This record gives sequence, C-alpha cells and structure tokens, in this order.
Amino acid sequence: MALLHLTPSYKDYLWGGHRLVEEYNKEYDGDILAESWELSCHPDGPSRISNGEFAGKTLAQYIEAQGREVLGTNCRRFKDFPILIKLIDAKDNLSIQVHPDNQYALQNEGQYGKTEMWVVCDCKEGAFLYYGFKKEISKEEFEQRIKEDTLLEVLNAAPVHKGDVFFIESGTIHAIGKDIVIAEIQQNSNVTYRVYDYGRVGKDGKKRDLHVAKALDVTRRSPVTRKGSANPHVASCDYFTVDKLCLDGKTMREVEGCVDQSSFVSILFLEGSGSIRCGGDVMEYRKGDSFFLPAGSGEYEVAGKCEALVTTIGPKEDPVRVGIDIGGTNVKIGLVDEAQNLIAQTSIHTGAQRGWKEVVRDIGQATYALLVEEGIPIERCAGVGVGMPGTTDRKRGVVIYSNNISWENVPLVEELEKYLPVPVYVANDADCAVLGETVAGAAKGCTDVVMLTLGTGVGGGVVIDGKIFEGKMVGGCELGHMAIVEDGELCTCGRRGCLEAYASATALLRDGKRAMEADPDTALWKKCGGNAADLAVEMIFEAAKEGDASALSLVDNYRRKLGMGIINLVNIFRPQKVLVGGGISAQEDYLLAPINQRLQQECFGGERGQVPEVTVASLGNQAGMIGAANLV
Repeated sequence: MALLHLTPSYKDYLWGGHRLVEEYNKEYDGDILAESWELSCHPDGPSRISNGEFAGKTLAQYIEAQGREVLGTNCRRFKDFPILIKLIDAKDNLSIQVHPDNQYALQNEGQYGKTEMWVVCDCKEGAFLYYGFKKEISKEEFEQRIKEDTLLEVLNAAPVHKGDVFFIESGTIHAIGKDIVIAEIQQNSNVTYRVYDYGRVGKDGKKRDLHVAKALDVTRRSPVTRKGSANPHVASCDYFTVDKLCLDGKTMREVEGCVDQSSFVSILFLEGSGSIRCGGDVMEYRKGDSFFLPAGSGEYEVAGKCEALVTTIGPKEDPVRVGIDIGGTNVKIGLVDEAQNLIAQTSIHTGAQRGWKEVVRDIGQATYALLVEEGIPIERCAGVGVGMPGTTDRKRGVVIYSNNISWENVPLVEELEKYLPVPVYVANDADCAVLGETVAGAAKGCTDVVMLTLGTGVGGGVVIDGKIFEGKMVGGCELGHMAIVEDGELCTCGRRGCLEAYASATALLRDGKRAMEADPDTALWKKCGGNAADLAVEMIFEAAKEGDASALSLVDNYRRKLGMGIINLVNIFRPQKVLVGGGISAQEDYLLAPINQRLQQECFGGERGQVPEVTVASLGNQAGMIGAANLV
C-alpha cells in the first residue's frame, strides 16, 4: 500500500475544547478534546491505520511489519520514529512551559528533548500566545517570579492570526493562549517542564506538578527573535521539514509530488476536501484528515480545494558517525565525518573478564564522552557501527559467539542503545575492515573487493556492490576456512587443510620451527638465539632475503598456499581488487609480485579476462573503525 489513512489518538486535557470534533471531523464522544495525535508512534498515544490490510494496526506495528525502509534513508539516523504531529484546540490557556534540549533530556529523562513548530489554524480576534521573554532576565529573577506568580509580567505575549508560524526551539519558554487551534509538528518526545499553571487543579483535585528546578536549568532567559519561514519551506530543522500545500479549486485544482527513498511523506489537511492518489490507491480527504505515504511510494497527486501541511525528514547537516572496533585487548572508538575522515578517536581497555554488560557500559560511556569532548551534540551523531570479532547476527544485533572475548548470545545493539540513543549496528570486524578499505583506503573507488587479514589466523571479508556480503545465513564469510589441501594440516576450526592452517602467521611459525628441528644449520637458529620459542615471522623473511635455503623454501611454500587461496577467491567473486592486511602484509615486496604473476597465469580466463591486482591494505588499525562507521 502506498496511501495510509491514519486515525489519531485523543487527549482530554482540562484546557481543551470541542472544536476538533465540530470542525475537524474527529470521531470522539467525550466532552473535551484537547489534542489529536495525528501522526504518532509514541507509546503515550499511537495513531492507527484505518484502511487496507493493516486497518486497526498502529503505525508502529505497520513499520515493524514492513521494515524501517518505509521511513526512508534520512530516518536511519533516528533510533525511534522521529516526529509527532498534533492538532491542538486550546479553549483555555495552556501552562507556561519549556522543553529541554537533547543532551539534558537524555541525561535526566532517558529520552530526547523537544524542538517543535506551530501553525495557527484558527483563532479568535485578540488571541495571543507566550513566546520567550520581553527582555533578558537573570536566573535569580526567573526563579523569584515563579515563586511570586509574577512570571507573566516578563513574558512576550505575541498576537496571533490564522496562518502564523512559530518555531519553538528547545529552551524557549512558551504557552498556547486560549481560543487558538494549532497544528504542531515536534520531535517524538513528551518531555515538558511546567513553570506556571494559573493555579489549576487536575482531575484528582490537586494542583498539577511544576518542574521548576529543571526549567531553571534549561530555559534561555533572553528575548527570542521570531524567524521568518525557512524558505522555500514553512519550517526546516534537523528533525523535520514542513511545506504548505494550497489548492484554490480553480486555477490551482491539483498538484503532483513524489515520495522518493529518502523520506516518508505526511500530509495533514487543515482545510477543504478532495482526493489524494498514490501508487494506484485513491482516497477522498476532508478537513482534519491525516495520511502517511511510505518512502519510495513514487508519484502522488492531491486534487480539490485545500490547505495542508506536508512533512518530510530531510538529510542531516554535517553528520558524524561513530565506528567502534572491539578487540580482545582494547576497544578503539572513532568519529568519522561524511568525507570518511577519522576526525577523533580514543581507546579503552576491553577487560572482557568483567562480563559483557560492564564492557558495553564502558564502551557507551567512553563514546558519549568522546562526543562531548569534541563538542559534538548527540543530534549530530547519525549512528554507531560496531566491528566485533566472531559470529554476529546483524539483523538482531546479537553477538552469537566470540572466542576472543568469551561472549555468547550477547544482545550488543540493545544494550549499547541504553547508553547511546541513536541507531546501532554490528558486523564482524573483518567485514568492517574490508568495508573501511573500500570507502577510504586501498580499494577506494571500487565496489567489489575481497580482503584477507593475515595474522594469528586468516580472516577476511567481501564487499559486493559497495556492501558487505554475508549471504542469507547468519555468520557471514569465513574466507580463512576454505580447504586448499585435502586431509592437510589441522585448523583451529577442527577441519583439516584450511587456508588458515597454511597462510596465517601461526602456520608460518609452525613450519619454521619444524624446519629448525629438521636442520640445525639453518640461519633461523642464529636469528632466534638458539631458542625456537623466540622465532618470529620477520626472522623467517629476513633469512629468506639473505639466501638461506630453508627460509626460502618456507616463504615459497607460504606464497604458493596463499596464492592458491587468492586464486580461488578471484574465481568465485571476480572482485576489482584483492587486499591483504594483517602483520604479514608488511612483507609485501617479497610476497605480492609472485602472487600477482601467478594470478595472471592461473585465474580462470587468464589474460583473456580481467584479473584483479593484489595490493596491501592501507588504513592499518583505522580500517575497522571507518568500516564500522559505514554500517550506519
């Protein structure tokens, strides 16, 4: 379905009237209807779908069933549904209130703060609302006036007329006055600090709570300069973009638009009637109706006579992503900008023996501290990607097993989002490394890349069409565990003959020690001081370069086995480039020329086809962080 008609959630706050029923066609049988939450996934008042196969379901249930793709790519940076749209009928004055910014609300309320905008739908003559202060006042005067009930004397009473627009940034003291009907578009938050309520009592007969201490913390106590429209939009900020749609039914009887993959479209009709069409669906609309058009729905058309608000989610300006690379010893945390630059980084000790909850807590706190240290507000953070050694379930955000840090079935994404209220993604660390090299390293400009990491084991990953390839099954690619020798050396995975059993640093050292035992005259004995336990990979390559026959044989065997594995991978994936990383890749001058020559000779198709070059990865330990950030 491309056209969802929404039924709102209703609120009967004591200051409300009945105009939303009488004039905006709300089906509500109570005496007071203060607010109708027209587009909402908030648990305090979800809107529901009234048509099609999802009729009766909440909008949140629809999104869960269809996937977050229906929200659009610009919404990927939000952990939850980003906005809430209301109609508000103020028969009486609303309380004087203020909303906190994101940082304060996250620290004190566990949810985002609130920036909002108002469009005046109708009002009586002489109506006004409160919008900031008349003059700058001190925090002490602010507190004293709250105590003495003289706060209204210093507030800016702004007259209103139909069609007026007010943008209410967090920290702005404000209140809707009586006899005003307003359409409100806001962040998806319900955090409000009241400072004055005209002495009213609630349904329980008690005065409603005030939140003076918190309001004193967050309120900007200077006059607010009322901004004009965010041309060409009615309003535009990091959380929403609002446009006005007007058809007079004569010279302008219809208008077309397009819902692309970047954002859903919300249309709230404030006046008029007519029809709306999208994706083969056609529905009638009237005053007060609200529609949700999923991202990617394509062309739509509104016909008739109307005034409507069209709301979308725009791209984030100057976004920063977090890339986290979890290792057995240390956790590396980096901030990555749009140009794939690592603009700041830190590291902490993993300390996996403490248990996964403590480790994740420390990662979350260290990440938040890095953002604060760099002066980057949480709303600039588009999300967090985590590279994890071992097997991960990316869809569920679970680490199935990591032998490096002894984690099993750890709900990493769910736990980390407790400390970082932005979308979090997880993938295997080797997959993140190849993605990092693809977007910013040795394979930049390529879309299809294979990478092998040659260290204690042999890891690796595959990027196809610019995305990590992991197949349809949980676990992803394990390139080091393809067998290249039947019934060969025992691998750490339990099988025999795996590439890892021949091309890892561990395998090369094993073979080196065997060679030393077989030939006491080899140069390797001298290099390790007569102690085989001190043999290092670098010693084997040094001895080979010096012409030692035993070392030359070791290196030649290593190159042949590594080359065989790479040829297999090229024949399967046909990448544009093959990268090698890890400690052994430092020997590129001695390794890669023979392997590249062999690829030309033995890859299927040979010179008649296209054979990729094998090169060394260039980002070092930054690859995992940059790649993880690109999971976002």
